[in-house]
Amino acid sequence: MSDEIRCVRFFGGPLDGRVQELGDAEPIPGTVIRHIHLHGGPKIETRYELGLTEHGWEYRLAAAQHEPEPDGLR
Repeated sequence: MSDEIRCVRFFGGPLDGRVQELGDAEPIPGTVIRHIHLHGGPKIETRYELGLTEHGWEYRLAAAQHEPEPDGLR
């Protein structure tokens, strides 16, 4: 294993600019993670997609996915 610390940078949304260390598992491009912000108001969910660029690993803000309400209304 390399002594190099592998990091990922976030672009867009509430985590913009954050840098996080990647775990021991091999990162997989296209992996989507969710960041859920809970506060006094409604739950805010943001999705980020992992990619590898010439500058290293990064999570980019993913397009919003609207899930239908249980009654079929949005």
